[in-house]
Amino acid sequence: MNDSINILVVDDHPLFRQGVLNSLAMDPEFKVVAETDSGQEALALARKLLPDVVLLDISMPGWSGIVTAEKIAMACPATVIVMLTGSDDKDKLLAALKAGARAYVLKGVSAKELASVIRSAVAGEVYVSPSIAAEMLVSLTQGKAPDPLQELTDREREILALIGTGLTNREIGERIFLSEKTIKHYVTNILQKLQVRSRVEAALLANSHARPLQR
Repeated sequence: MNDSINILVVDDHPLFRQGVLNSLAMDPEFKVVAETDSGQEALALARKLLPDVVLLDISMPGWSGIVTAEKIAMACPATVIVMLTGSDDKDKLLAALKAGARAYVLKGVSAKELASVIRSAVAGEVYVSPSIAAEMLVSLTQGKAPDPLQELTDREREILALIGTGLTNREIGERIFLSEKTIKHYVTNILQKLQVRSRVEAALLANSHARPLQR
C-alpha cells in the first residue's frame, strides 16, 4: 500500500492513548491525524478529517464507544471502525459489530498485532480477538435469522428500496440528500451484507423476500 493509513485515536485514558499513539508512530504506514477522549468530538473529527480508521474505546463518559461507532458509521461509511477495548463482554462485542465496527481488539494486544488488525480491517476483513471469537460465533449461529435483510441498517434498507426502483447512485443521493460517493459506499456495504454481486441481484433478493421494504 503506497498511501499512508490515516487514523483517529479515541480513548478517555490519556496514558493508554499515548501508548497507542507511540506504537502507531513506529509504523511508517500509519499516520495519526487526530486524537480525542470524547465520542462527540470523535464524530466531529471524523466528519472533518474522513480518516481511514477510527481506533475507538468502548467505555467512555458521555457517548459510549457503541453509540460513537454507530454515529460515525452512519456519517462516514467509508471509515473503518476498530474497537480497542478491555471488555470481553459478548453482548458489547455483538453490539459493536452491529453498530458498524469491523474489528474488536482486546487491550493488551501487541503493537505488531494491532498493526496487523488495522491493515486487515482496512482490507475489508473482520477481526475479533481469538479469546472471545468462539463464543461470538456460537451466539451468531444461534441468533442467526433466516432474513438476510435483517443485517441491513434502516438507511441501507432505504437505499436498497430505491435501488429496486431503478435509480442510479446520483439519483438516490439527490433523493435522500447524500453525495453520490456516500451512496456508492452504502451500496458496497449492502452487496457485502447480502452476499450478492450486483445491484440487480440485491434488488431481486429484496423483492423476493417476505420482509417488505419501503418504496
